[in-house]
Amino acid sequence: MDQTHYFIVLTGGPGVGKTTLLNELHKQGFSIVEEDARRIIREQLEADADGLPWKNKTRYAKLMLAASSASYLMQVRQDHQNYIFFDRGIPDTLAYIAMEGLAIEEELLHEAKGRHYHKKVFILPPWAEIYANDNERKQTWREAENTFKIMKETYTQLGYETIEVPKTTVNDRVQFILKALEQQNY
Repeated sequence: MDQTHYFIVLTGGPGVGKTTLLNELHKQGFSIVEEDARRIIREQLEADADGLPWKNKTRYAKLMLAASSASYLMQVRQDHQNYIFFDRGIPDTLAYIAMEGLAIEEELLHEAKGRHYHKKVFILPPWAEIYANDNERKQTWREAENTFKIMKETYTQLGYETIEVPKTTVNDRVQFILKALEQQNY
């Protein structure tokens, strides 16, 4: 079986509970690949550099692509016998580029199309009750809603089946995802 069959993407806009959900999956014994965005933002802030979404969006997108590709390739080199959950996938960078109205370089498109994940991508919808801004998350609620829409469109255009995760308890969300993965058609 193709290694990437085990690569499950959790995506969605900011502040929708992805990290909480991934932490619970990790507690249940699944491997996770953390999102690179917050690390990149912290590193750029510490270095007083401009690869930030509010300073140089193009540089930030390139840093994101490089980091998410490296995370992906690191997992490809390992022998996975169970699901590994990614906090966002490479197509998230394409969605960010589209959302910001930046030009999509052919290299980015090729990168996203050449790195495959499981055909089912789990997308978490905007959830006002849990959404909060911080030093690394500066999007408005309207931007969060738009991010969700563009993420869903991007994954669909790349041939993935997007499955919306219901707004419920973290345990119910985990069970929803695991049940959906059990009901696959190969």
